[in-house]
Amino acid sequence: MKSVGRIVVVGAVVCAVIGVGTWVSISSRVNVNAAQKQSGSWVDPANPSDELVDGPYRVDPNWPKPLATLFPEEKGWTWGAVQGIFAQNPDRIYVAMRGELPEVAKIKPQYAELQNDMGMTVHLQVPGTGMYARNASVGPYASPGEASDDYMGIDGKDFRWKHIITVFDGQGNVKEAWTQWDSLFKPDDPNKLSQGRVHKILINPYDPEKRVWAIDDGHEVIRVFSNDGKKLLQTIGTLNTTTPRNAKMTGNTGKPSYIQKTGDPSETFGRQTDIAWLPDGTFFVTDGYEETRVVKFDKNGKFLMAWGERGEQGGHEMRPNYFNTVHGIAIDAQRRLYINDRSNRRIQIFDENGKFLNQWYLGDGPAATYHILMAADQHLWASDGHGNFKFYKFDLEGRLLYSWGTMTPAPGGLWGTHQFSVDQNNDLFTAEVWGGRPQKFVPRKGADPALLVGQPIRAAWKE
Repeated sequence: MKSVGRIVVVGAVVCAVIGVGTWVSISSRVNVNAAQKQSGSWVDPANPSDELVDGPYRVDPNWPKPLATLFPEEKGWTWGAVQGIFAQNPDRIYVAMRGELPEVAKIKPQYAELQNDMGMTVHLQVPGTGMYARNASVGPYASPGEASDDYMGIDGKDFRWKHIITVFDGQGNVKEAWTQWDSLFKPDDPNKLSQGRVHKILINPYDPEKRVWAIDDGHEVIRVFSNDGKKLLQTIGTLNTTTPRNAKMTGNTGKPSYIQKTGDPSETFGRQTDIAWLPDGTFFVTDGYEETRVVKFDKNGKFLMAWGERGEQGGHEMRPNYFNTVHGIAIDAQRRLYINDRSNRRIQIFDENGKFLNQWYLGDGPAATYHILMAADQHLWASDGHGNFKFYKFDLEGRLLYSWGTMTPAPGGLWGTHQFSVDQNNDLFTAEVWGGRPQKFVPRKGADPALLVGQPIRAAWKE
């Protein structure tokens, strides 16, 4: 592979400028006649005029059922910032969020009187028509758990730290509520810089026991649970302790870490974000929001090595092996690691021992890649969280093949897709950290399979 540096793949640019209604042609594995193919784009045979807001899917507006329906004692409350989602199978979907927030679906609008820089009075409706009523993740009254010192929410009034990990069935009913672990992830003091939360939730595709990994970046640890959530089996990292270099300067903020207690770099993290596994159980952790490295462990959680340096601030770092906000990881069949260097808007590619191989520059726009997934058919899928609000499909040469998605508070919209997962029926599940909701997308009848988010590897288990 040749390093592409800041060069945007020509094919991707050409496709992008053709227009929203024209996508790259991908060989279809279903029988769709020529009249249903227009300008290289898949067209819904049930309605050729459909604008395909939710792409090759239709959102299930009834999944999951409302929080107050599932838990009657939660009347008046709804989802908080939904950080994680993982579909083990069509009838077992794990959802992780940062507590509950007051319901705002039927909030009565008010009008605020503001002034512009010319001193003119401006009246604005709050919330605005057709807009999200709030950002569930960012702000002084959002879900607690962000690394900020301006949080003003009061427990029981502005949020409830409840139902942090819940398991749902395919109809949106609760199968298991892991409330026994709620306090384990609770921020020590949400009004200060001590934090806690579930950042992402995962299962190792090579683990026949299907243990559940919950990344608590705020407390600087990874917790491994039995599949049914009854047992905490392992904790990796050191609680509320970070690496010495991260305590001095972080790669995200360019300031000292909010956690000042330090320990051996082989036993500590700097707000770790994601995990990926090799078939033998070896795993890699992107570390992360503050640290600027990738950490390699053996199957038992023993530290093996780490690599990565702190990039320059500003989002223009292009040197190999330098990072700012290391937010995601995926591994292909050749054991190459794809690392989401989010703040620098690129994917860096390494071998399993940290040798740099290539990089893809994702463009100068407001790209903010939140999650990446390596499909079994060896295509990389990515979700853009707070830039373009889309899903993207890449080949392993870095060519953009397809994208879909739009930002809207209506069902099917995307705002801050922090993690996504696919079940064995090709249903797509999304966790919106800003929009504050989990969603289920069902493939449209006749949809081109090549346009659906690909099936993940499930080597050790099928159900």
